[in-house]
Amino acid sequence: MSQKAPKPILSGQRLKTRKRDEKEKYDPSSFRDAIILGLNECSNDLEQVIKYLDTAGSRLDYRRYAEVLFDILFTGGQLAPGGLIVQDTDPTKPSRADICVFTAEKNVETLKAFYEVFFKLIRRYKYLERSFEDELQKILIYLKAYSEEERCKLAIITGLFLANGLCSAKILSSLFEQHVVKEGLSLEFSTIMFRTWLNEKDINSVSAAMKRSQIENRLLELFPINKRSQEAFLNHFQEAGLGPVANLQRVQQSAEVKKELQKDLTRMINDNEPIKEIIAHLKEYMAKHKLSDHEMVVLVWNTVMGTVEWNKKEELVAEQALKHLRNYCLLFTAVAKTEKSELNLMVRIQEYCYDNINFMKVFQKIIILFYKSEVLSEDVVLKWYRDSPSSKGKGIFVSQMKKFVEWLKSAEEESD
Repeated sequence: MSQKAPKPILSGQRLKTRKRDEKEKYDPSSFRDAIILGLNECSNDLEQVIKYLDTAGSRLDYRRYAEVLFDILFTGGQLAPGGLIVQDTDPTKPSRADICVFTAEKNVETLKAFYEVFFKLIRRYKYLERSFEDELQKILIYLKAYSEEERCKLAIITGLFLANGLCSAKILSSLFEQHVVKEGLSLEFSTIMFRTWLNEKDINSVSAAMKRSQIENRLLELFPINKRSQEAFLNHFQEAGLGPVANLQRVQQSAEVKKELQKDLTRMINDNEPIKEIIAHLKEYMAKHKLSDHEMVVLVWNTVMGTVEWNKKEELVAEQALKHLRNYCLLFTAVAKTEKSELNLMVRIQEYCYDNINFMKVFQKIIILFYKSEVLSEDVVLKWYRDSPSSKGKGIFVSQMKKFVEWLKSAEEESD
């Protein structure tokens, strides 16, 4: 039986490594030194800075060292955890750049020019967008490490970033960190930032940006816990000349209050609680939160109509709706105390019947029910008939109401 001889093995065999498989050593210090040197050679000329950053990206790894790059552009140096500048062990090497946001003049025009540095850099290297937002969010967490003047400059340029859409309002979530809020730094920063933002854009744009990032309902958290109240918020921003921010919070708070009230009313209706108890709870809530009757009457309508699963057959839904609403006429009477609230209710009924096709023929019957139950007055019905503020199904419903309105007018003439 023959045996195979083992294959010979070369001693000292070397495997050739492909260049693409060789990992380059992570060296943020060398990258930092190169950026600081390049910026310092620009002699505080922002146009030169823009040109330098544009060309340096071809030889320096911006993608890998994006965090260090933005640290330097904002603060002048590489940040250590906590927000302090990392000091180089070699005294001959500068640890900070001469030109950055923190060394710029504290005025909007100068910082607008510095905004262009970030804008043109990110436009040239699109892959930096995400890193820029992440880094700004991190820098805001370290507010305590900066001087008052540095925080002011950072707040102004952040307002410019937000106004021009260079980052999302998600970065503001850093301001809700407890250690920043506790020192009053979040409130100080946000006041300056909102002032800059509103000088560039209107409050609707500001509100929309915060809503997209789901922080519009967290503004009260900018205040330290021992000072956190709706009244304190409104007073602070009114006194700071930022009435639109105060109004935005007022609207947001009102929406939260209404949502809670609607939840309570739904539960009470579903539990068949006595109508008197529902009215008492509603009035108490309105008084406590200073809610207007013309807003509440719409909320009551939405709540009452939302507690029923309506019949899908048009010929049966009218009877079902009138039977249900008859039980809550006293509730509507309790809240519809003014002409404005009654008209709001009529318009809401009009739009509801138009949006729910099975109710198209029920509108007139609901209005007559509410008229007989003294929820709606004759004057309001006639005013709606002459000029309804809503165009939804207006022609159809006016036609439905024609005979009833003629009866009202004739009855009024007989009375005169």
